[in-house]
Amino acid sequence: MVGGFRRLRAEIDSFKPDFVLIWGDDQYENFKEDVVPPFCVYIYEQLDCLPYRRSGVINTGVNVWGQPEDKVVPVQGHRSAGNFLARSLIERDFDVAYAFKPHHHPTLAHAFMRTIMFLDYDQRGFPYPVVPFHVNCYGSDLMRQMAGREEGELPPPAPTPRRCFDIGREIGRILEASPWRAVVVGSSSWSHAFLTRKNHGLFPDVPSDRLRLEELRAGRHTSWRDLKLDTLVDAGQHEFLNWICLAGAMAERTAEVLAWEETHIFNSDKCAAIFRP
Repeated sequence: MVGGFRRLRAEIDSFKPDFVLIWGDDQYENFKEDVVPPFCVYIYEQLDCLPYRRSGVINTGVNVWGQPEDKVVPVQGHRSAGNFLARSLIERDFDVAYAFKPHHHPTLAHAFMRTIMFLDYDQRGFPYPVVPFHVNCYGSDLMRQMAGREEGELPPPAPTPRRCFDIGREIGRILEASPWRAVVVGSSSWSHAFLTRKNHGLFPDVPSDRLRLEELRAGRHTSWRDLKLDTLVDAGQHEFLNWICLAGAMAERTAEVLAWEETHIFNSDKCAAIFRP
């Protein structure tokens, strides 16, 4: 996987984007009981992040880079592009939320920071401005598992695969017509062990991930629009909604899979792939 991420970083460096848009989810970090938007564009100038600090999601201060927990990593945003994107989506009847500052989390949630860290695995620095785009991938399980509330009425769900695909496709069109060169990233692993209830939270749904991989390699990623949310939840593929947003933006392109790792003993199956212009 590290080799795959290094190849992705080389492609980004070669493309020289004006900014990198990352679709990422929130695991009870920035959004909690007071507001949980289906989608949210982060319109930031810069955030001083603490990616190595232990948290409720990453409960360890140890990392492969040997960095201390108090190491600050500045992440530059692209306020103009974020504002332009949110405005354009709302004008096209996609009613997204937007934020000019963090809510509960002091900086960026781990889905965004981990993506940046793996794209900078060799610690050379990540010089590209980032536009984080929140997707409420965890839906009903956000409050059931993250907030520890298994009892009571089922909370509202995540946005449907159809809606994620359509908003991704619209974002692709908006960026194609914009004055900027942009890279778009679908963050996240695929099936997660702790989300796969039928496997008692012990291992991911590897067969379901293999189906998604076959579809990706065959250029059938547009079929992800027709997936049912219940199918993804059953497979522990909640975070796959980020990839469905990416599939919408890349509907006219074919992916090259750079790396694929599956497991029955770790938390999740992982894929690195690229859609070139």
